[in-house]
This record gives sequence, C-alpha cells and structure tokens, in this order.
Amino acid sequence: MTIKDLSTKLRMHHVPIVLQMVLNVCLIGMALVLSVLLIYETWSIFSLIFLTNDTTVSYYQFTDELLVFFLYFEFLALIIKYFEAKFHFPLRYFIYIGITAIIRLIIVDHDDALHTLGWSLAILVLIGALFLSNLRQTKESH
Repeated sequence: MTIKDLSTKLRMHHVPIVLQMVLNVCLIGMALVLSVLLIYETWSIFSLIFLTNDTTVSYYQFTDELLVFFLYFEFLALIIKYFEAKFHFPLRYFIYIGITAIIRLIIVDHDDALHTLGWSLAILVLIGALFLSNLRQTKESH
C-alpha cells in the first residue's frame, strides 16, 4: 500500500464523520427554530382561547392551530429521538407526523368528499404501516 492510497483511505474515513457533524449541527439549529415556533404557536392558541373577544373565531381555526402545534411538537420529538437512538430516525415518528399532517389537511380543506375519502384511505394505509412497524419491533424485542 502506497502513501497515496493510505492518505486517500484516511480522507474517505473522515467524510462520513464530517457529514454527520454537519447534520447534527443543522438538526440542532432546526430544533431551536422549531422550539421558538412551538412557543409562538402556544401563545397563539392561548390568545385565541383567552384573550380574544371575537366570537367569529371558528372551531376550524382553533383546531388548525392545535394541529400545527402538534406538528411542531412531533418534529421536535423526532429530533430528540434521533439523538437518543444514536443518530437514527425511527420510522414510526415519520408515520405519526404524516397522520397528523393529513388530519390537518382534512380539517382545513374538506370541501370535496372524494378528496376527503382519499386522504382517509391514506391515513388507513399509514396506520397499517404503523401496525406492521410496531409488530416487527415487538418481534425483535422478544
């Protein structure tokens, strides 16, 4: 093995480490931004409930705000689990986020019955995937 081959091998070994560090720094930055947005969304929900005297605020607006709050919360939980699982994103958290996002979409845009049925079927497929994922995880733990 020549010195050139050895230096190339050492550089190639450092590339994944550097990329992992960049990913971790970006995820920490994203977690900070999501935390600020979560606090803002919490204040928005609080002011919508307790500080607004406007009676035209609909339940749809409140539910929309609440589901956006849960989306921020789930993304933060996903980032936390990424670091707890030693740099691995658990699949079921992506499924939870997908289900919450589709529910929000149905609540906000439910004018067309066929689209709502399609989104409902998408939720059913995601729940099936979640069941299979948890079934596989249960088998691995035994």
